[in-house]
Amino acid sequence: MRVKKLDWLVVKSFIGPFILTFCIAQFVLVMQFLWKYVDDLVGKGLDPWVLMELLAYASARLVPLALPLAVLLASIMTYGSFGEHFELTAVRSAGVSLFRFMRSLIVTVTLISIFAFFFSNNLLPMANLKFGALLYDIRHQKPTVALKPGIFYSGIDGFSIRSEDKDDATNTLYDITVYDHTSGNGNDHVITARRGMLTQDEDALALSLKLDTGKQYREIDPKEGDKANTYQTVNTQFSSWEKRFDLSQFKLARTDENFFKDLKQMLDLKQLYGEIDTINMEAENLKKGFANYTIPYFAIKKFGFDTTTKLLKVTPVKFSKPEDLLAEFDNAKRIQVMEIAMTRARNIKNFSDVTAKQLEYKGRDLTTHMVEVYRKFTLSIACLVLFFIGAPLGSIIRKGGLGWPLFYCVIFFIVYHVTSIIGEKLCENNVLTVFGGMWLSTFILTPIGLFLTLKATNDSKIYSTDYYRNLFGKLSPKNQTA
Repeated sequence: MRVKKLDWLVVKSFIGPFILTFCIAQFVLVMQFLWKYVDDLVGKGLDPWVLMELLAYASARLVPLALPLAVLLASIMTYGSFGEHFELTAVRSAGVSLFRFMRSLIVTVTLISIFAFFFSNNLLPMANLKFGALLYDIRHQKPTVALKPGIFYSGIDGFSIRSEDKDDATNTLYDITVYDHTSGNGNDHVITARRGMLTQDEDALALSLKLDTGKQYREIDPKEGDKANTYQTVNTQFSSWEKRFDLSQFKLARTDENFFKDLKQMLDLKQLYGEIDTINMEAENLKKGFANYTIPYFAIKKFGFDTTTKLLKVTPVKFSKPEDLLAEFDNAKRIQVMEIAMTRARNIKNFSDVTAKQLEYKGRDLTTHMVEVYRKFTLSIACLVLFFIGAPLGSIIRKGGLGWPLFYCVIFFIVYHVTSIIGEKLCENNVLTVFGGMWLSTFILTPIGLFLTLKATNDSKIYSTDYYRNLFGKLSPKNQTA
């Protein structure tokens, strides 16, 4: 019973900091996302629900960064707090080992890792698909109509509108100039007015521009027989003038998500392995096609040989010198043979260059798909590895709160994140294998976790300043001479 209570105490102490740090990390990463894409979002007149939908998908895409960070920081805070309040000392004095004290959280973090794998394989591809399609639509949406005094607005196709002053309360414009370019002949139609008003219908699908007391100037194309540069200008006055603009181009049009579903970031493991098999089959077909194309060129034949015959059983011709091949031909035949040989050599070179380039593209495509396969697993393992760094580190430093735990968390998370990016870039550039590159951060951090766990189990003093003061004191020259 006591053991169960101890396990529940550890789990409850971990869950609170874990949820808190996960939410903080998500908030910081979402703010970074907004800062990155603010230019694509501002001025589009987006519906608040669309923005909330985009932020929800963006938050889901940021879980692979926030989850390991939360596990690391929460584990340091939990065991640091136990050490700071002497709870860890009490447990150790009762004969409970540190590893036994970590058992309940090992199970908890294992469940988190299983969830992380399920999330990476099932939910993250869907979030990537939804996010990519929605962001694409937002980026290609035109800005909303926003007339500013003294500035030409050209967001409506074929028109440029400018007003000297504007009353935002009534949407009334003053001293208006409208350039109509719909004819395709430049500024051949100009409209001016003292006052006007902009109104939208209830569905915001049409915009009405009503002008009062103005003039319009229109150039008429020269008639046949007139000089090419001779234009007539028609000036008219009006007491009222109205123009309706179609605003459907400013509404957010949702693209079919099927256009994005074949991207590798939007596939689960089953789909990724299917794509990998397809890539391997295509590469093999390229190699077979190259062999079938080049085999006939490497057979030594005499003129008149049936070139349509399959050359799978070609008897090799023996000769001591290359010149002996052409000895039986006269001068004209030799020139003809050499020209044919040069043509075939060029054909082989061109075909081999094209095939090599296609195989290179297939290799890169295969690498990127394998990267996504390993990415499904690295998130889960990263949570476990960072826990085995955070828990023993917290028991060593024996400091709770957000001070020292956050400091050490930032250091190890930077190591994890930077090595993950470096490993991914190295395998994409074929410097490392995909396996070595994607697991590089795990290979680096796992020994650190084992070292810290060993030191924490043996109640190491590696964090104590007195330990290093005594150590360096013993190594000082004064103590050695004494």
